[in-house]
Amino acid sequence: MSLKGELRRLRALDWRELDIKEAGGWPWSLQLICCLLALGLTFAGMHWYLAAPRAEELDRMRAEERQLLRDYQSKASQAANLPVMREEMARLEVRMETLREMLPSGAEIPSLIDDISETAIDNQLAIDSIRLRSPVTQEHYIEQPFDIQVQGDYHRVAAFLAGVAGLPRIVTQHDFTLAPAEGGSGQRLQLSMLARTYSYRPSEEEAP
Repeated sequence: MSLKGELRRLRALDWRELDIKEAGGWPWSLQLICCLLALGLTFAGMHWYLAAPRAEELDRMRAEERQLLRDYQSKASQAANLPVMREEMARLEVRMETLREMLPSGAEIPSLIDDISETAIDNQLAIDSIRLRSPVTQEHYIEQPFDIQVQGDYHRVAAFLAGVAGLPRIVTQHDFTLAPAEGGSGQRLQLSMLARTYSYRPSEEEAP
């Protein structure tokens, strides 16, 4: 049967009278179209039910693979630098231990006050007072402030300040006030200042 004749049959069909039970008597072109449509719907359904979830899982696995590869590269880089990092950590620990040794413990505060007093005496200064204030607890250390008041000439006061700064224990100096001493000569000055020293405060993990 020619294609033109088949097309005429399709045009002549009354589509409202088509019955699926009589599909065997339909024009072969209509049967072919229905078969192709059924196959298309079947493949679309198989893709939607079977292939699409697998495609999503494949994309997820590929993304996970890329993340694992980045993690591997990062860890491989860290492993390659591990000896250098260990050396740096060892240097930092030595530095930290050195700094800790420069911080007096609570029991060493009186000894530190004695050292400051001796520094003043060595520089021929008159000590008016050295008074401890209440300690201030910080996150990693305890701050111990104290007031210092001494008298002497300018050069001896300057030498005293340098001597305090050079003590083996860390002492910071704040709030300087330098004024002529009462009842003294014009060259005699009175130094008042706030000094602070610090004690290391162990963390809860380090505490015995």
